[in-house]
Amino acid sequence: MLTRTKRQRSFAVLSVLILMALLLGGCAQSAAVDYNKSENWAYLPSESDRIRDCDVFFVAPTVYLGTDAVHSLDLADEATKAQFLGATNMEKGLYDGSANFFAPYYRQAGLNAYTMDPVKAEQYFDLAYADVAQAFDVYMEDYNQGRPFVLAGFSQGSEMLLRLLEEKFSDPALNEKLVAAYLIGWRVTPADLAQYPHLKMAQQAGDTGVIVSFNSEAVGVETSLIVPDQTLGINPLNWKTDSTTATAAENRGAVFTDYAGAIVKEIPNLTGAYLDPNRGTLRVTDVAVADYPPVLDIFSDGVYHLYDYQFFYRNLQENVTQRIANYLGKAS
Repeated sequence: MLTRTKRQRSFAVLSVLILMALLLGGCAQSAAVDYNKSENWAYLPSESDRIRDCDVFFVAPTVYLGTDAVHSLDLADEATKAQFLGATNMEKGLYDGSANFFAPYYRQAGLNAYTMDPVKAEQYFDLAYADVAQAFDVYMEDYNQGRPFVLAGFSQGSEMLLRLLEEKFSDPALNEKLVAAYLIGWRVTPADLAQYPHLKMAQQAGDTGVIVSFNSEAVGVETSLIVPDQTLGINPLNWKTDSTTATAAENRGAVFTDYAGAIVKEIPNLTGAYLDPNRGTLRVTDVAVADYPPVLDIFSDGVYHLYDYQFFYRNLQENVTQRIANYLGKAS
């Protein structure tokens, strides 16, 4: 027999699936993803491997490009799932030294959905979020076992986690378990905080229960797909929220990894950075735009979106360890 919590969850999931079926014409993509099955997780540590006192729930960035006819990742597409796993591996090393690492596969919106009419694209992002929310519910009920946790994402993964924070974390009991939410590569706006007052931005290196976010750009960039207008953020080199410049000497190491997560190149003191006082983006001061091209044509030159984690890897890695230690120290 289902418990009341499980009945509530099942009803909520059923409601979402009915909506998805209506939006997507009842296609197979609208069927539920069963997150009780290990194959629907990129990483699902066994109980014996959950040796840390803290977890990370990680949501991967966009890897599926989309086609003219299909705008959601098909979880039967093994080639794209391999890229999904690779993108997860590139950031996993920031977190798994300090926490048990959980990362679901999800039917993310294709990259081309970001350039569609927003009304038409909404259904694809809703489907992606429905998967992430369901995976998180299963994680909390079946795998978390009362441990504090970090939420972590990049790009679309951060977008999904921001929505998760908005919709679920007004619950004080859940919010109290949050060490920090690393929403790298997605905008968090003053309007978000006004609408959802339980959201709190990081103000320093060690505070907990907060959102850590930034978006990297060259000096002179005035708009981007990720930050059309304004965002809030923190400088991952000096952990300040004003425009105080951090020098390259404060950068403990840029790290560039392959799809297995292996370090291909590490560059200490690559660049400094400061927060733009108007846009709120992170201005990267000491690299040449030509050396770090946007790769994807939806970004203009100087939008360093793909390098957000890589440019500041070691500082972020240390910060994750620090925030977890601070949380556990307060809890003990």
